[in-house]
Amino acid sequence: MQVSVHRAYKATGLCRSRHYYKSRKDDTEVILALQTHIEQHPTHGFPKTYAYIRRSGKDWNHKRVYRVYTILNYNKRRKGKRRLPQRIKQAIEPMEKINQSWSIDFMSDSLVSGRKFRTFNVLDDFNREVLAIEIAVSLSSVRIIRVLDQIISWRGKPSRIRMDNGPEFISNVFEIWCNNNGIELLYIQPGEYSGQTRPVIPVESRPLCNER
Repeated sequence: MQVSVHRAYKATGLCRSRHYYKSRKDDTEVILALQTHIEQHPTHGFPKTYAYIRRSGKDWNHKRVYRVYTILNYNKRRKGKRRLPQRIKQAIEPMEKINQSWSIDFMSDSLVSGRKFRTFNVLDDFNREVLAIEIAVSLSSVRIIRVLDQIISWRGKPSRIRMDNGPEFISNVFEIWCNNNGIELLYIQPGEYSGQTRPVIPVESRPLCNER
């Protein structure tokens, strides 16, 4: 309906100044900071995201950051597959010595009773030596770090570790441990198999099948 601004706002009961008001807020830096952090840490909620932004030197009020946070729909629960940061494709290079690169991965199986268990496998990419196979029903990041510390105590630490994007490997605890030990993290592309993480189990350690 082609009516004047004065008549339209009088009919709706709204204040006419709203029609002429233009916001002077510039949230470009806040949007960029939030998008950058969420891409790197997709599982962080608002409290942890805001804490990281404050530690980076930004003095923005939490109400302002949360307003932009909700505009970007980051406050809504993200269903489906978890978003992972973009991984840079890196070709598998031939190793020249031991402890230059390790590969770690999980394997799973079930007992006769139906109870499932997992194995955490550590492999040296140079000579394909299996350094450890940790077996348990549940393997957390703390348990993985303990196994790697045991290997490092008698073999030495590697220069880098290749792994997939499992929740145990992308946790903050595991990332901090690698940074403190000067170990480089090499993540494979999400949904791909690195070709380096399946250990070759010796024949004598494989279970024998009952002959019929």
